[in-house]
Amino acid sequence: MSLFDPPESDSGSKHSRSEGRRFEPLATRMRPRNIDEYAGQQHLLGPGKLFRRAIESKMIGSMIFHGPPSSGKTTLGLVISTEMDARFVTLNAVLDGVKELRSAVAQAEHYQKTNGQATILFVDEIHRWNKAQQDALLPHIESGLLTLIGATTENPYYSLVGPLLSRCQMFELEPFTRDDIRLLLQRALDDDDRGLGHFKVKIDEDALDHFASYAGGDIRNALNALDIATRTLGPAADGFRHITLDIARESIQKRVVRYDGSGDEHYHYASAFIKSMRGSDPDAALYWMAAMLEGGEDPMFIFRRMLIFASEDVGMADSFALTFTVSAQDAFERTGMPEGLYYLAHTCIYLSLAPKSNSTGAVFQVMADIRSKGTGKVPPHLRDKTASGKQSRYTGQENPSESYQYPHSYPSHWVEQQYLPDEKKDTVWFKASNQGREKALWERLLKIRETYGKY
Repeated sequence: MSLFDPPESDSGSKHSRSEGRRFEPLATRMRPRNIDEYAGQQHLLGPGKLFRRAIESKMIGSMIFHGPPSSGKTTLGLVISTEMDARFVTLNAVLDGVKELRSAVAQAEHYQKTNGQATILFVDEIHRWNKAQQDALLPHIESGLLTLIGATTENPYYSLVGPLLSRCQMFELEPFTRDDIRLLLQRALDDDDRGLGHFKVKIDEDALDHFASYAGGDIRNALNALDIATRTLGPAADGFRHITLDIARESIQKRVVRYDGSGDEHYHYASAFIKSMRGSDPDAALYWMAAMLEGGEDPMFIFRRMLIFASEDVGMADSFALTFTVSAQDAFERTGMPEGLYYLAHTCIYLSLAPKSNSTGAVFQVMADIRSKGTGKVPPHLRDKTASGKQSRYTGQENPSESYQYPHSYPSHWVEQQYLPDEKKDTVWFKASNQGREKALWERLLKIRETYGKY
């Protein structure tokens, strides 16, 4: 019997039907059969929302679902096919290719000709298909033979080809909230047919909260943990199986951290980490760094980001920040984890609290100027003395490099002279901040100029 077949009308008990499917994971048994049973994604499926109205009116076109793992992409596709009375064909882009697509197309043509039934093609991990494989979908979407539902954990605007994007609507699915998971857990406990209702379970509120919280938005994780807790408990004297907080903790011991070290989450977390340090918020910076580490991020990636930050965002305001970060990274490599967490935290807090300056970014303005206008000639007095000397002896002219003024021969080791090409001599790119050590260094230079220069 399919998940979406109507309930049997024989005289068998609900208990016997449930036992017949007892080897299926609870998450599979509890998949919603229609849109009313679907929990979560209220920004798309809430009352009156456009997407819900489109499903109910059977006005569905090809679409791409993108969101984190276990956010209900496949389940939502199944629900849509049920509401549309359409065949639901699944391909996995990791395992299947153009050969399997051709087979699905042939079957879709057969069903369309014989009984007019539409086909929804669900392609999981669609970002894994290359350009040629994605392009193979286009004529069948264009003709209406297939309604595509692509699922991806990657940003579709980076991973999918433009022609496919232009033919599909984009819908972002969000992780299940704690309230969503509580609702689905309670539904499983109350359902005598597909769920655990026939076990007669009593669950404490704090135990239910533990399942919902530690699942980290992963409904499969929460339901499977609840299933284990229920089936491994014997009934008490009152006939009920009582799930306490301690039992819940045994069933789901480690909180799930929603983090993909190679996908969008990787860049979102890293961005939040950098922006928190830039905003001088050590608590937030520690939080996002710890979230990345808990998700399995390589500590060396975090150190690399902090090395960049030490020059890009702290820069001249505290040049020691770069030395400090290099030393902390070296100490980490000598020590390893878990003690290495101290070096990560030390650096993170130091950079968060350090004065900030982005004046070193002037180098990009200079490079942009050179790329657009070219490089000017080196002023004669700045040219290499030896090379210019050979030329002067050959031509019988005075060596122009002799006019160079050696700064160490002057008070404060500074003398006013032109260092830029003639056409750039008045250009200023570097603008010092008034933060930290940079302010003192800049004020020192201004004082020297005022004392020994023309301005």
